[in-house]
Amino acid sequence: MNALRNKVQLIGHLGNEPEIKNFDGGKKLANFTLATNEIYKNDKGEKVEETQWHRLIAWGKTAEIIEKYVTKGREIAIEGKLTHRTYEDKNGEKRYVTEVVVSDLLLLGKP
Repeated sequence: MNALRNKVQLIGHLGNEPEIKNFDGGKKLANFTLATNEIYKNDKGEKVEETQWHRLIAWGKTAEIIEKYVTKGREIAIEGKLTHRTYEDKNGEKRYVTEVVVSDLLLLGKP
């Protein structure tokens, strides 16, 4: 059950082109957003569609695959873990970020 403690699985569409950063030693980082949609009927029987946006990052080989094959609008499935971090912006204000660190990626749909 340890593997289930912090596990995220999402299927959605990329909301933007992945941002790729290259570091010393050839290590890569991919930053991108993923939109997931949920469709349901409300109390009045009306169809409601909700979109949730998720911030994702990927390192190494996964980032290389994203750089090569994943573009805005592409449908993908990911698995990873949820992380939280803080930083100070240029005005000195504390900012909080929640991201999914992607460990596995599956390309779905058409490129």
